[in-house]
Amino acid sequence: MSTPVIEPDDAAPARVHSPLAVRAQAPLTVDPPTSPGLGWRALGTADGPALRDLVARIEAADNPPYRTSDEEVLEYFDTGHAWSAVGGWDEAGTLRAFGFVRVRHSDITLLRAFCSGGVDPLWRGRRAGGALLDWQCARARQMLVEAGRDAPARIVVHVDDDMVVLARQLLARGFAPRRWYSEMRRDLAQPIPEVPLDTHLSVEPWTEELDDAVRRAHNKAFGDHWGSQPHTPETWNQGRSHFAPGWSFVALDRTSDRTRVAGYLMSGRYDQDWPALGWTEGYTEMVGVLPQWRGRHVASALLVRAMRAYAADGMEYAGLDVDTDNPTGAAGLYARLGYERTRGSAMYTIEI
Repeated sequence: MSTPVIEPDDAAPARVHSPLAVRAQAPLTVDPPTSPGLGWRALGTADGPALRDLVARIEAADNPPYRTSDEEVLEYFDTGHAWSAVGGWDEAGTLRAFGFVRVRHSDITLLRAFCSGGVDPLWRGRRAGGALLDWQCARARQMLVEAGRDAPARIVVHVDDDMVVLARQLLARGFAPRRWYSEMRRDLAQPIPEVPLDTHLSVEPWTEELDDAVRRAHNKAFGDHWGSQPHTPETWNQGRSHFAPGWSFVALDRTSDRTRVAGYLMSGRYDQDWPALGWTEGYTEMVGVLPQWRGRHVASALLVRAMRAYAADGMEYAGLDVDTDNPTGAAGLYARLGYERTRGSAMYTIEI
């Protein structure tokens, strides 16, 4: 769950002209992880139930302020990205550790290998986590080369603030924190302001008919965002298992005969998170405004429209997250609308 923010790509890695295959230093072969008491093999879609159970055990022990739904577990195997996965099984046939590496097919000017995984709490301290990270780093380098595009690349791991052991392991393997994010919430019991818009600008409900225009607007709005890559129609529709159409809105400009998308807000409904959070919320997945409409209160109008929709459905809070390095003042905008920080995370990367 994340809310991108618009900013210049001032921190993007400069293009390096040597071939990616040279820069990535990918090994010819990658052996499965090794750790005492576990047998390792590749994971496939048939392992979905075992993976779901392992993720549930990990989250029950660690008690993060979210829970991964069954639908989200299945998205690990989505065909919209190249993926490679490995699992460690104990002698009784129970999955005790897993690791994924995913590279999105549509990445063009920047290739990204996203790493995720976990170890059963009962099996921590047995070197399984470090072995997984070593496998992920090596496999990520291979997969970036296998993508067949000579472009800047990065290996990515997202780390919640309290994951100190993982952060330490990543630093030891050459990762560095590059971006920091804050989760924020807004109490919907507080008055929600009115945000007037210029004549011919209006905020209207999201519809299927507008969806591809919103996708194209998103690509324009975030074309200069740090690390952003354009969405194809296929990638735009991936990861929507918790998309909330009734909480999503589009800002339209009808100044001329041709209606144009000025901005948009897409929401998600994560019911499974609410017991862990301790409150109910409507979650703003992404909000964007195209350059020619910035400075005209479009983002504020979208956010307050979403707040009213969340509140009308009985939600206690509006939630989102923000890149704290954003120079455009998004965090300040959210603060002025009553959002407060609840927790944070960081993106650790190896730049290639």
